[in-house]
Amino acid sequence: MPTYSYKALNASGQTIKGDVDAASSDEAISKLRAQGNFLTEPPREKGVKKTKAKAGAVPAPEQQMASFAPKKKKKGINDITFTVGKVSRKHLTQFTRQMSTLQDAGLPILRSLKILQQQQKAGLLKNTLEAVAADVEGGITLSESMNRHPKVFDRLYVNMVQAGETGGVLDVILQRLADFMEKAEKLKRRIKGAMIYPIVVVSFAILMVTGIMIFVIPKFKKLFASFKTGLPQITIMLMNFSHWVAKEYGWAYILGSPFAIWFLLKMIGKTGPGRTALDWIKLRIPVMGKIVSKGTVARFTRTLGTLLAAGVPILEAINITRDTCGNKMFEKAMQRVHDAIREGEGFATPLRNSRVVDSIVVNMIDVGEETGDMDKMLTKIADNYDEEVDVLVTSLVSLLEPIMIVVLGTIVGFIVLAVFLPYIKLLSTVGGGGGG
Repeated sequence: MPTYSYKALNASGQTIKGDVDAASSDEAISKLRAQGNFLTEPPREKGVKKTKAKAGAVPAPEQQMASFAPKKKKKGINDITFTVGKVSRKHLTQFTRQMSTLQDAGLPILRSLKILQQQQKAGLLKNTLEAVAADVEGGITLSESMNRHPKVFDRLYVNMVQAGETGGVLDVILQRLADFMEKAEKLKRRIKGAMIYPIVVVSFAILMVTGIMIFVIPKFKKLFASFKTGLPQITIMLMNFSHWVAKEYGWAYILGSPFAIWFLLKMIGKTGPGRTALDWIKLRIPVMGKIVSKGTVARFTRTLGTLLAAGVPILEAINITRDTCGNKMFEKAMQRVHDAIREGEGFATPLRNSRVVDSIVVNMIDVGEETGDMDKMLTKIADNYDEEVDVLVTSLVSLLEPIMIVVLGTIVGFIVLAVFLPYIKLLSTVGGGGGG
């Protein structure tokens, strides 16, 4: 019986080579497919040299198989894409869910990657998937290859994939990961969406007031100069402010100050002590502090619960959660928990001592430790706090509306009063002079 050499992909998407005994090439292909392998090259009988096909000849089964094998295409100038920025969370979530579906259908990892890479639009994700597919084809595991692209796949993503590969449940883990990213993005969109309305109103009000100071108030200033009467102090203040805005580039300071403040906070946040101070202040701002605190609790409990459910060791899961929670105060708390568990203590006690979470969170985690359902308990905490954040965001918007009305009404009232007081004073002077 002849021996055929072959090159194929196994169920894990790794390239394998070997020999198989079979009566024909068709039988060799059937045997290899029954073993769960995907041929990338047709099996070739040992000792038989390749011959060029004559014109009009019917291709042999080996040649027919080769025609369906993936062919490498040389890249030209038009195929090269330059990418800037990062992959959107929406596209990464979509890729994760599709990858889970393909894995659940039993497709090899390499074939799944190539299918998803082909349907992506030109950009960073497409280029990254192409590189990951090349690594997997070269024998590197999926998680190791993804770890080489931190701009697309963060530490949480890579460790989840690694846990799925180790446990042989990659499709389930990818499904959980997609659900996690969708819920986290939903919470972020909810907070951002609630802030759009007040930001738009305040920005429009600033532009309107700046326009009034530049184009309207100077005309009143010329008119008041003809009154030949002393102006009220409130009017003088308005005229001086209008002069500063219109003539001394005050408008540039007003319009540029939000960007300057944002840049300053960014620079402060890049230093360790500065970031700690800013995160401490965030947690103590009225109403907003509660939103930040509960949102961070929801994020870190969902992250930790997802990692533990995937089978990631608890110390590694805590390290990943610490690096992705987004608040320095919570990072310190997670570090204390990590150190305590490493020394043989429990989770709840060091978390309680850190005083960054409510007692209900500590008690639920304590119960989860006792029952052995820590991952489920953490997920329940995250779901509850997501709902609380939603209620707080709605309350904040309801609170901001009357505050904005009062502030804008005060500004408008100040301008109106400063403009009309000189007229009242002029009328009273003319009336007093006429009566004499």
